[in-house]
Amino acid sequence: MEKEHQIFGIRAIIEAIQAGATVDKVYIQKEASSELMKDLMKVMKRGNINFSYVPVEKLNRLTPNNHQGAVATISPISFFDLETLIESVIENGKKPLFLILDQISDARNFGAIIRTAECTGVNGIIVQKAGSAPVNGDTVKTSAGAVFNIPICKVEHIKDAIFLLQASGIKTVAATEKTDKNIYDISLNEPVAIIMGSEDRGVNPSVLKIVDEKAKLPMFGTIGSLNVSVACGAFLYEAVRQRN
Repeated sequence: MEKEHQIFGIRAIIEAIQAGATVDKVYIQKEASSELMKDLMKVMKRGNINFSYVPVEKLNRLTPNNHQGAVATISPISFFDLETLIESVIENGKKPLFLILDQISDARNFGAIIRTAECTGVNGIIVQKAGSAPVNGDTVKTSAGAVFNIPICKVEHIKDAIFLLQASGIKTVAATEKTDKNIYDISLNEPVAIIMGSEDRGVNPSVLKIVDEKAKLPMFGTIGSLNVSVACGAFLYEAVRQRN
């Protein structure tokens, strides 16, 4: 974790959240239960801040300083409001192309996907606050700086984002092996949002129930799946091919 992108100490994190800093995630020491820690938990819950409980050893690796059982990551970017971004893209006369990442948790995969999305003209990336990879030094490095060039929206729930996109006339397509449809048989030459699932379980079943279409990539080897960033690149470049 880049030192300039972290805050350590309970009081410092509380003040950062209350001051409106873009706190991406807070790591809390397991079984920590001081009164000040309880205050931090209240502030995080009010601000819908993503957090996780970790062993003290992880906190010690993050910083050699007196962390008091809490270390926070500060995002180097500001996040966009999804509804405002959708309206802006449509008003500019563009054929929307959005990318939804359903709880992709690896920062390097996230960065690689951002890089490909920027190269393929994606108008915005949508992630869920809870369970998604943070925008940290690894993300920035793997994206080759593309993270500063493409709008990223954080939402409470992926399903709400899908409903909003659908209400705006944008078709939602989930990448999943749980379908008979091939990506090359799906129309991407229209307003569309492509949904990629997490590294371990793919797109959430509850999300698959509400999307407009599902599509898979043809597989000819003995390995049953691709790395999510590679699969995402294949989907996005098929969209580019169809649109050009």
